[in-house]
Amino acid sequence: MELNDDVTPLLVYGASWCPDCRRAKQFLNTHRVPYEWVDLEAEPDRVAEVEARNDGKRIIPTIVFPDGSHLAEPSNDELADRIGLSRVASQTTYDVVIIGGGPTGLTTAIYAARENAKVLIVEKSAPGGQAGVTERFDNYPGFPEGVGGAELADRMTRQAQRYGVEILQAVGVTRITRDEPVIRVELSTGDQVEALAVLVATGSTYRRTGAEGEADLIGAGIHFCATCDGPFYKGAPDVTIVGGGNSGLEEGLFLTQFVDHVTVVQSLATLTGNRLLQDKVLAHPRMTVLLNAALQSFNADAQGKLESLTIVQGGEPVVHPTSGAFIFIGLDPNTEFLGSSLALDERGFVVTDHMFATSVAGVFAAGDVRAGSTKQLASAVGEGAAAAIQIRYFLEAQDRGA
Repeated sequence: MELNDDVTPLLVYGASWCPDCRRAKQFLNTHRVPYEWVDLEAEPDRVAEVEARNDGKRIIPTIVFPDGSHLAEPSNDELADRIGLSRVASQTTYDVVIIGGGPTGLTTAIYAARENAKVLIVEKSAPGGQAGVTERFDNYPGFPEGVGGAELADRMTRQAQRYGVEILQAVGVTRITRDEPVIRVELSTGDQVEALAVLVATGSTYRRTGAEGEADLIGAGIHFCATCDGPFYKGAPDVTIVGGGNSGLEEGLFLTQFVDHVTVVQSLATLTGNRLLQDKVLAHPRMTVLLNAALQSFNADAQGKLESLTIVQGGEPVVHPTSGAFIFIGLDPNTEFLGSSLALDERGFVVTDHMFATSVAGVFAAGDVRAGSTKQLASAVGEGAAAAIQIRYFLEAQDRGA
């Protein structure tokens, strides 16, 4: 990840083959913690530094903190505690508990807290959600020069905290239940809190390929939103779409207005998008479709940016140079923790009415997790504001004894 010059980075010793190293790096990336990666395969002479800290043992990952202390093979919970994330609620009862601290949840929190509601956000990752790990937004109103995703997330977080919103990080929700007159929210830490109203704003997650190198290159050449990041590749010789469904084909056509050429990589023998889109793509002079193409790896250059893909066709690996890769292999709502407590549609998105109310009184849903929502930042913020107004009406009705 890109380091902030004002913050002393952690040192993370590890190796590319180590799953716990990848997990630790992903955790630090998610929480926007600067670190320096020491690849012991590339720098074997530094193995001695690991051994010196672990009584002669080669334990990875070994993570060294600015004060000189270290953790060897830490869990995510241990890392969260060590870097000082707030993981315990200060109270047991709130007016509003918001599950999910992305743009939707933060917006609702700001609106509710400004009206003196006691608000708690429970965020499994870091405030800002997917927006916080998006390289840059050029289509968000109010920023004519564009704005970095991390910067926007930090601004929204600080604004919420200014109004007294409490935020738990690296804490998930395991269950919500209606227990008149409150809603009980059980947390992954084993604690629980109660609220008069709850907003589910956990968003959705882009499916990943699982190919080697993917995790390290997200935001450094790998993207999940052509509308957000496509303009950064203006004039590029080639970008690659992974996925041959409707989304992949639509976004591939969109990208042709910026780049010289778009390559579509599809693992199946045929494209799966609708026939009209297929015809447009196949007839486009600056688009190429690779079928039966299994993605093996994403390859970085010396600066840590995406340089190429390794694709297997006919049993033979082929290196495909590309400036950027856009992954469109599906989107999953983050609703596993809900079980059968709320009504969900066939894809697992939360079903609401036009006032963002779910099937359980006092529980609302907004943003990408809601069935029928538009998966764009501006609409996520808009739904957060609209949901806050409906929550206010609900709380006022509760006060009147309705």
